[in-house]
Amino acid sequence: MAEQETDAPVLRTLIVDDEPLAVERMQVICAKIDQLAVVGTASDGAAALRLVDALKPDLILLDMTMPEVDGLSVARKLSKKAERPAVVFVTAHDEYAVDAFDLEAVDYVLKPVKAERLDRAIRRALDRRGTGTGRNSEWLEELWIPHRSELIRIETSDVSRIDAERDYVRLHVGERSYLLLQTIAGLEERLDPTHFIRIHRSTILRKDHIRGLRHDGLGVWSAELEDGEALRIGRTYLPKVKAMAGR
Repeated sequence: MAEQETDAPVLRTLIVDDEPLAVERMQVICAKIDQLAVVGTASDGAAALRLVDALKPDLILLDMTMPEVDGLSVARKLSKKAERPAVVFVTAHDEYAVDAFDLEAVDYVLKPVKAERLDRAIRRALDRRGTGTGRNSEWLEELWIPHRSELIRIETSDVSRIDAERDYVRLHVGERSYLLLQTIAGLEERLDPTHFIRIHRSTILRKDHIRGLRHDGLGVWSAELEDGEALRIGRTYLPKVKAMAGR
């Protein structure tokens, strides 16, 4: 491994997991990452909160499922602090990703943890620390999507269209699409209305992907997309869509 530069940033790191073998494995992986210095470990959420106060870590590698005080509860408590560590969730479960992105977590890493995957999470933590670009907006800027054996991060700015599919939404990103366990109404509340608009009970569009509006007669309107597709606008949403177009 390349010799670490003396002025390279190092994140004081706290590992939190109720499984001793998981803590040991994480310590081994962290020891190989120059930008990390493990300052402590905790086996439950309550101990983690005490150690955060005592050790002032820069980063916490946080298990999601623990008895009594779980990872989400720890992150919620930390979010209320003026000075708080960056959080990377480390878990065997992907169903908590929707809750996690509300807590300004840096990343969401699935077990078993691979060294290269954790390294990417650490780089994100360093980038955020260096630029001070924590999520200050009340609107979602990114989503974690379960895909095959991992979770992938998608910037909301890359999403052109969202379709409802029962309890899921389908996110259209370029030529690909991804399913997310989330209602369209719940997701709409989290999206910046200056960039997204709901045109139908089952469709949200990114405004800059709408090429124009088309009147089909008898009060029926459609939104024309950049690729030429036309999507019908629901009557309930028509006034807001027209207002967007200044009509």
